Amino acid sequence: MPSLDSIVQLLITYKYVLLFPLAVVEGPIISTIGGFLCSIGLLNLIATYAVLVLGDLTGDSIFYSIGRWGGRPFIRKWGRFFGMKENKIEITEEHFKKHAGKTLMFGKTQPLGAIILTAAGLSKMPYFKFMWINLWVTLLKSLILILIGFYFGHAYMLINKYLGFYAATSTALAIIALIIYLLIRRK
Repeated sequence: MPSLDSIVQLLITYKYVLLFPLAVVEGPIISTIGGFLCSIGLLNLIATYAVLVLGDLTGDSIFYSIGRWGGRPFIRKWGRFFGMKENKIEITEEHFKKHAGKTLMFGKTQPLGAIILTAAGLSKMPYFKFMWINLWVTLLKSLILILIGFYFGHAYMLINKYLGFYAATSTALAIIALIIYLLIRRK
């Protein structure tokens, strides 16, 4: 996995060409980094915001499509291995009919977002409704993350430095503790 520094360097070099696919794959982290790069003048704030929103919505559409066109055949063939049966699809459909907005808002802010977005497709939630809700949640979420990066992104260098120091210190202490343990055990 590339380091944070290497991702930042790649974004500085390739800008929006790389920003879009990164936003499709990992929106929140890239949104914050994009905000930071805007704060130091390497990216345009409006263009970055637009690219991040489009990338995030593209990723959401991919998960929706997986659920819509691949979910049922997958569950029929492999669902029994995961505790999923066809009757759970009906429960999911009913849930999305009643609570689509709340569920998608929750899904966009949680690590389980991909599962919830896929479940929206699996439940055959109308795509326009899905995108309308996701658009508003994504606009707000991306704005907040860009602003966090814009105003606090400079701290990433400091945080990265301290994390490196912490990692080196904790590794050294763990090695010393292991040596002491082995010496005591040997005697």
